[in-house]
Amino acid sequence: MRSAQVLNHFNYCFVVISTLLLGACSSPLVVDERLAGTELQIAAVGDMMLGTDYPKNTLADDDGVSLLQDVAPVLRSTDLTFGNLEGVLLDGGVPAKTCKTLSACYLFRTPTRYAKYLKQAGFDVMSLANNHARDFGEEGRSSSMRALAEVGIHHTGRLGDVASMRVKGLRVAVIAFAPFGNSHDMLDTEKAVEKVKALAETHHIVLVSTHGGAEGLDVTHVPFEEEFYHGENRGDVVAFSRAVIDAGADMVLGHGPHVPRALELYKGRLIAYSLGNFCTHWGISVASLKGLAPILVANLGADGRFLSGQIVSARQVRPDGPKLDSQHTAAKLIAELTREDFPETELDIDDRGRIRLKPQQQ
Repeated sequence: MRSAQVLNHFNYCFVVISTLLLGACSSPLVVDERLAGTELQIAAVGDMMLGTDYPKNTLADDDGVSLLQDVAPVLRSTDLTFGNLEGVLLDGGVPAKTCKTLSACYLFRTPTRYAKYLKQAGFDVMSLANNHARDFGEEGRSSSMRALAEVGIHHTGRLGDVASMRVKGLRVAVIAFAPFGNSHDMLDTEKAVEKVKALAETHHIVLVSTHGGAEGLDVTHVPFEEEFYHGENRGDVVAFSRAVIDAGADMVLGHGPHVPRALELYKGRLIAYSLGNFCTHWGISVASLKGLAPILVANLGADGRFLSGQIVSARQVRPDGPKLDSQHTAAKLIAELTREDFPETELDIDDRGRIRLKPQQQ
């Protein structure tokens, strides 16, 4: 009798554990055999703010028409192009907070007509999950969402807002996380994992954007722990990125520190820990490394695995916007940081920014 009870208890535990394990594993959307050989080329950049008319007008003399002109050919050449939009696209409106002094007022309001410049440059999807997406409250973020949608750019960031699209026959989802109010919360890893698992079940490719980490010239290295900025928890970007890839994400696009950081290949998926600034017309420092403006181009297989890539180096040159850099400064820095932060890296990045898998990983 006792042996039967033990056996029954064992069988019960086996069923429970198996159920939990199955529930913990996402069931990724199966790629149709006709699409199995499809490759998706993705371009991604970091923080963007094309000019602000608040608290004073610092918009470009030509109203921003030429800010992205030099880099647009690269951005337009890929299947999907991503950026992180700082501030809001809004005409008028009331700021969400009051600045003590106008000389140190970091609130950004860009006219809604600037959305067309993003579209013309080649952007397909923008993150609205960052510490400036609500500079003019949720009304400001709503205005950004409308302005982007009106020109055909997808958006993600507000809680519940996920970009979903078809690219070359593949279903692609982009979800943006940040440690800030009413956004998909990167500090709640458990919920983040649930959201990514659900997206992986209905999409072939899941891209995760994260606006996290400390800020400044001294934070180019990932610390492998939680980061704080002015006492605010900005998350553990390594733990978060690996967790969402374990949950089914195929690529993580980081930004927030205002400087480039390393790349990591984790379980065949690419993580960019910070793409730095890209086009921030006044209001945000572009001194030294903050002025580097890399464009990450990644080639993914239909199953989401990283195949190859390129870091296209650019540098912000005010008042003109980002310019291509023949010295490949950003690529060389990211290559160095990748070797230092991930000495066992499976990525080979040369001085011109070409990214390949090391022979044993191919």
